[in-house]
Amino acid sequence: MLIDNTSIAIVGGGPAGLTLARLLQLKNANVKVYERDPNKNARVQGSPLDMHENSGLSALRKADLLEEFKKTFRPGADKTLIMNEQAEIFFSDHELKPEEDFGAEHFRPEIDRGPLRNMLLESLHPETVVWDSHFLSMEARQGGWILHFKNGTSAYADLVIAADGAHSKIRPYLTEMKPIYSGIIMLEGNVSKEAAPHIDALIKGGKIMAFGNSKNILLGQKGNGDLGFYASFKADENWSVHSGLDFSDKMQVLKWFKTEYSEWNSIWDELFENAQTPFIPRPIYSMPLNQSWETKPNLTLLGDAAHVMPPFAGEGANMAMLDSLELSECLTNHTYSTLQEAISAYEIKMRKRAGIATQESLENGERMHSEKALVSMLKFFNGHITS
Repeated sequence: MLIDNTSIAIVGGGPAGLTLARLLQLKNANVKVYERDPNKNARVQGSPLDMHENSGLSALRKADLLEEFKKTFRPGADKTLIMNEQAEIFFSDHELKPEEDFGAEHFRPEIDRGPLRNMLLESLHPETVVWDSHFLSMEARQGGWILHFKNGTSAYADLVIAADGAHSKIRPYLTEMKPIYSGIIMLEGNVSKEAAPHIDALIKGGKIMAFGNSKNILLGQKGNGDLGFYASFKADENWSVHSGLDFSDKMQVLKWFKTEYSEWNSIWDELFENAQTPFIPRPIYSMPLNQSWETKPNLTLLGDAAHVMPPFAGEGANMAMLDSLELSECLTNHTYSTLQEAISAYEIKMRKRAGIATQESLENGERMHSEKALVSMLKFFNGHITS
């Protein structure tokens, strides 16, 4: 194989980086994952992910992890309520949703990020992940790269693969193109179901999408019962600074919510007045649709580092895991004569595919934050269920 006798460094231990490591180890590759977290329990993992048949699930199937995934995913967590700002239900598939199973085109099983990450971690050889490895810089050396980390250590790799997220520190070594702000802020919060009993009684383990006055509230129930939620709205890129809010102060954030979402029913208040702090403001970015760069023989990107996109089509993690699948296949088959040729084939296909998904995500974001958002989303969901 092209990667025989090749040391591979994957920088970033999210779903994409860990999936790639698993796929490469199945081909006996020499791979290390450098992750900035001090250990696997260092961060609370975010909202659940839905896996798609032709991307995320395909990668898990190739990684021989589908049966493990079936033990871990959350049946029913994909069931959805669409509501207006008054918490009136306009759509529910809790009763209408057809019974689907693995292999069905529209089946999108949900899994919490923590269990997904643990499943991937446990599939790797011992000591594959080098924790507490916060990437700082790297320099070309002997056809490969010397990587430098915040803890003072360094490591050499013949091939570096950046899986270090939307604000990748490795991306500038390959291209000057940067993410573009989408115009949308998502203010993230988390609350226990006991602290939000009215919302918990509505969501029933699934999702809620509420639309009104060009703003959203988006919720998903986690495996432990907590409600992960987002207030999603259009604002300046630097809103979090200009707002003057202390995101560790629930009363401040609640007052802001009551002002900015003044038309919304008071049932939503319990999310903000009882949330765990701090809230996290997340400006939503995407890569340019027509990005390109000159392929290198010893460096490439995947996931958000390559093509961060808004979350409004549910494609980000799925595209990232498909990146891992396609890159692993390019690196381990016998079609290409050089690493540069294999990486180029992956990058050309990846950029085209990601551009399409990004366009869909951007269009959905505009649709979801328009004055007619409720009507548009009802049309979409009703068409999906009857198709």
